[in-house]
Amino acid sequence: MKSKNIIITGTSRGIGFEMVHLFANQGHNVLALSRNAQPVNNLHFENITSLAFDLCNGEDYIKVEEFIKSEWKHVDILINNAGTLLNKPFSETTFQDFENVYRTNVFGVSEMTRIVLPFMKQDGHVVTISSMGGIQGSMKFPGLSAYSSSKGAVITLTELLAEEYKETGPQFNVLALGAVQTEMLKEAFPDYQAPITAIEMAEYISDFSLKGNKYYNGKVLQVSNSTP
Repeated sequence: MKSKNIIITGTSRGIGFEMVHLFANQGHNVLALSRNAQPVNNLHFENITSLAFDLCNGEDYIKVEEFIKSEWKHVDILINNAGTLLNKPFSETTFQDFENVYRTNVFGVSEMTRIVLPFMKQDGHVVTISSMGGIQGSMKFPGLSAYSSSKGAVITLTELLAEEYKETGPQFNVLALGAVQTEMLKEAFPDYQAPITAIEMAEYISDFSLKGNKYYNGKVLQVSNSTP
């Protein structure tokens, strides 16, 4: 397979960190973005660039744009993986709490996509990671009003972008994940043990990112064998 230029957000741990390994070992060029760049810096792959990046900081998007212009010229795949999970009763969830969750999970996805789109070709692929909690009609859980509603928002955003760019590309798809055993899940639900590991899900997402846009556009795929 021809080497691709791939941007992944949220790479300091969990699924994002594992995807960086997978793509790099396959010979692809990876731009790994996370507030903490150190874990990826320690990997020592020549085809990985790691930048300290905060989805809530407008100046950081300029760094990404400048990197693409100077180093790559184009992007083949964007994986919007970064997210924040808040488990808190709705009555205690403040305006600031909702804003913080949406700034990362929705506004960050929107702005990163907007910045990268001019560098993507017709066969490019934008993959956004959502959650089963964002699927209309799925089982919902107390405490996740901000998180799950934000994950529903990026599903609709993906459908809209696929429609808006259907004549020119790239393709847009969203994966609604079930429970995966990551640090983020453990922080929110300390006693829950998920049936899928981070590396197992990373393998699925990386493969879908490389090939899925041949078969899907503007679709949400439910990637879950359990509830939650």
